[in-house]
Amino acid sequence: MTSTFAALTAGRAAAAIETPSAMEGPYYPDPSMRFADVDNDLVRIAGQVKDAGGEIITLSGRVLDEAGGPRVGYRVEIWQCDVNGRYMHPRDRNTAPQDMAFQGFGHDITGGGGEYRFRTIKPVSYPGRTPHIHVKIFDAAGQEVLTTQFYLSGHPENQRDRLFRAMSEAEAHAVSMRFEGDQTVLDVIV
Repeated sequence: MTSTFAALTAGRAAAAIETPSAMEGPYYPDPSMRFADVDNDLVRIAGQVKDAGGEIITLSGRVLDEAGGPRVGYRVEIWQCDVNGRYMHPRDRNTAPQDMAFQGFGHDITGGGGEYRFRTIKPVSYPGRTPHIHVKIFDAAGQEVLTTQFYLSGHPENQRDRLFRAMSEAEAHAVSMRFEGDQTVLDVIV
């Protein structure tokens, strides 16, 4: 993991810009919609025998201030649709079967270096949107400091997605996941 992390983050600090904000979207799961197992592993729900469907990935990075210093004790939340394009939200009208082995929402608390880590699936598209993962960051006092979305770098649907197209090239680069094998590292600057 350390060598992969180093390889994926090489040269990012010098080019870092503040992570652009994005809309929360209609499917943020309130606490009553979440599984009791809310952790940073979205592909394995406690008590279930099987993993979620889809391509399993590791999403990691750091939450940093504008000077590159770590943001310690920050809560990083992610949520996304399952491999069938379904969110675990009652307003989702997608009629595809829901992957009941997919947690759909998770969180992690940043460590001493500002690091966070998730085990999830590579995002998939659904009607009207390019593949993405929603991200919300709360400071150590519990105040929301950023809501954004992470995208797949170079995905052909990005240029048809109005939210992705609204960003500058530098902003799009800041929220684009690039993979080495099944791992991607994306720092968040807040």
